[in-house]
Amino acid sequence: MIIVKVGDEERAECGVCEAFRTVSYQLRDVPFDDGSGVVKNVIAGVCKTCDSVAVIPFQSVPAIKKQLQIQRKAVESRVPAHMIDLLNMASAELGATPDFVPLLLKYYIHHLASSPEAAMRVVTMLTSELATGMANKRLSLKGREIGNDIERLKNLSHIDNTTELLKGVVLTIHNDLLVNPDAQRIALLKSFVATVA
Repeated sequence: MIIVKVGDEERAECGVCEAFRTVSYQLRDVPFDDGSGVVKNVIAGVCKTCDSVAVIPFQSVPAIKKQLQIQRKAVESRVPAHMIDLLNMASAELGATPDFVPLLLKYYIHHLASSPEAAMRVVTMLTSELATGMANKRLSLKGREIGNDIERLKNLSHIDNTTELLKGVVLTIHNDLLVNPDAQRIALLKSFVATVA
């Protein structure tokens, strides 16, 4: 592996100039392509013609991965054991394994956070007897948008406690997929399962 130093130069393809240009390795703040964040102060090859980042050396990859991990905010909670069983049963109903549960939860949280009417369903579900029980199982979700989606859903549903919110989401999933099956949603989720399985 070649290690570059600040000030080193070489020729590389510049995506902005759409041509091979001389790049100079400098310390730069490099934004992610999707605009979701910035990796600060890493060595990057900067085009001497247009001053844009043209290349990232391999040695800067660990710093970029670290920043991505920081952005993947983890949401941790403890819920009653039967809630995990409900999620596993819902996943099985879709033809998926328990590995699909985090994706199913993230889909539902995002969907429910998209409208006040949908969010209020979560509140209704918390009146169920299934919403009670000793919280003895860990539920963990990771993703760049999960924190934002949960905050939006909290605001719409007026549920401040993350654990209570997640219990309401689990019971909404249980209702839609097992108690009062929503054929349209089930078909959509089955096609989603087919693409990620």
